[in-house]
Amino acid sequence: MDGNTTLQAQHDALLLDLDGTVWEGGRAIPHAVEAINASGCKAIYITNNASRAVSRVAAMLQDIGLNAAEADVLTSAQAALGLAEGVLEPGDPVLVLGAQPFKDLVRDAGYQVTDSADDAPKAVLHGHNPDTGWAELSEAALAIRAGAVYLASNMDTTLPMERGLMVGNGSMIAAVTSATGVTPRSAGKPEPAMFHQAAERFGAKSPLGIGDRLDTDLAGGVAAGMPTLHVLTGVSGPLALLQAPPEQHPTYIGEDMRALAADPATLRPGAQGGFQARMEGDELVVDGGEEASTSVQALRTALEVAWAQPTGPRNVRAASTEAEVALAKWW
Repeated sequence: MDGNTTLQAQHDALLLDLDGTVWEGGRAIPHAVEAINASGCKAIYITNNASRAVSRVAAMLQDIGLNAAEADVLTSAQAALGLAEGVLEPGDPVLVLGAQPFKDLVRDAGYQVTDSADDAPKAVLHGHNPDTGWAELSEAALAIRAGAVYLASNMDTTLPMERGLMVGNGSMIAAVTSATGVTPRSAGKPEPAMFHQAAERFGAKSPLGIGDRLDTDLAGGVAAGMPTLHVLTGVSGPLALLQAPPEQHPTYIGEDMRALAADPATLRPGAQGGFQARMEGDELVVDGGEEASTSVQALRTALEVAWAQPTGPRNVRAASTEAEVALAKWW
């Protein structure tokens, strides 16, 4: 295949999610490092995980074999601080729910970091911290009820780790929202700001957003007006893709990061691998296929039909042996 026809050849920058896309619990996802290094594109890492300092993230990326500098990393903690600057004055007290790097970031920006609602904080900044418990959440609720502006680094309800999906920042936020009736303004994905900031930082003219989670990574890329690649290595699988609303539809679907070296025409939704798809009432039927066909080819075939409907299919049925084998691998 001509190198100019590959997906990576059409872009000058990759805006990469981390958890579930590049690594899982800090361990490289198969084929991710090799594909990124071979892409010839500038790699920029944009993550909703606000629990690590930028320097630590860059070091972890280097440890798995990626050539990443601190300037190549943009975290939702940095984006949340940007939101806070619009409502705070220098020296204002801020209650920070988050790991120490998030607190250090806020302190270094010239604000007074507190962990008590009794200090009358002007804002509550809520980032992921696995050690956050009832006491910290209650202080945040008290401060918000007293008038503090509620800002969040991200709203991810789950966090992909080696053992599976753990409780994410959005689930912690849900407890505070339930207690206060206040939903925070979020700085992270799916808001488009991080994508625009990342592209502007390096002057990228044709960036590609890449992620594994439809409601954050892909929705953020779509909101930013960028083409997107969804990789099936993390949270959102084939069944979620079939039900995804238009604002979460990726441009391309790949099994993993090796899709960067593929012909982009083969990565778009559409009939391929000998498969056909059709609607029978509210049921999606997948038929055909060949011995060498893959489950991702069946998925792209099905998506073209499913996404043309006003709502997702109620059920999916295989009507051939090859389709049955392919659909058995969907999750």
